[in-house]
Amino acid sequence: MSDRERFAGVVVCATGSWYDVMADDGARYRCRMRGRMRLRGARSTNPVVVGDMVSVSDDGGDFVIEDIDPRRNYIIRRASNLSKESHIIAANIDRALLVVTLASPRTAPEFVDRFLVTCEAYSVPVTILLAKSDLTAGIRDEAEAFRATYEGAGYDVLEISALNGDGLDAVRELVAGRTTLVAGNSGVGKSTLIGALDPSFEVRTGEISQSHLKGRHTTTFSTMYPLCGGGFIIDTPGIKGFGLIDIEDAELCRYFPDMMRHAPQCRFYNCTHTHEPDCAVIAAVERGEVAWSRYESYLKILDEDEKYRK
Repeated sequence: MSDRERFAGVVVCATGSWYDVMADDGARYRCRMRGRMRLRGARSTNPVVVGDMVSVSDDGGDFVIEDIDPRRNYIIRRASNLSKESHIIAANIDRALLVVTLASPRTAPEFVDRFLVTCEAYSVPVTILLAKSDLTAGIRDEAEAFRATYEGAGYDVLEISALNGDGLDAVRELVAGRTTLVAGNSGVGKSTLIGALDPSFEVRTGEISQSHLKGRHTTTFSTMYPLCGGGFIIDTPGIKGFGLIDIEDAELCRYFPDMMRHAPQCRFYNCTHTHEPDCAVIAAVERGEVAWSRYESYLKILDEDEKYRK
């Protein structure tokens, strides 16, 4: 490496102060970031993120990230404790897999909808994985209702079980040769799923806290793992909430595809779909063509204090 001053690579782990970059030849280097890049990303808690394509300088074994290539997409949310700052989970993603469970723990519909809105807004294709299908035998009606809601909204939903292997072949087809982000609440089985997809991964998994039925965090930082069959998997820390940022009230409906099918028939071109007469979206909700849970999520997001999204 000492004979070349710069090389290109992809960020495969970002811990806040140090960044692991994989070069084109597969070698990994521990890098730091130029100070001017921190200023450039002042509204973000993490100017360099997993999935970023970067240019790295080699100064006698001191590796420094000098530049970031433009991102084609990313998953972003409001930083958990800093309302005006954002946190980018990962960038340059071919597909996101949102892992959802209906029990042990239960994923809130609003969390699902917030994540889907972000995927729609930043052009990230997404598939919903309804995990722990081995535990849904007693709640089949709820599982079917969940599938009907989100398949009706235009999303693919796969029922899987990392424990008995159900649905994993279909997931392997989705991730082969692509960069795939796996996201979800703590305890839904993301790391277990990744280990089942490729047993060569050494990803830590954790137990569910029986007292609160909440997952314990087992992944501290987003990390990208190469798949043995080609492509990459990005494992992310468990997410408790998903605050939206940089989405205006007037554009929110665009990111609910099931509502957008009806919005052009509204009486007013600037209809907010909350109270206006002859609102086609409200009528569709009343007819059951848009799920009430989806519409409720839309209303809750609209009601957020605007400082959290703008």
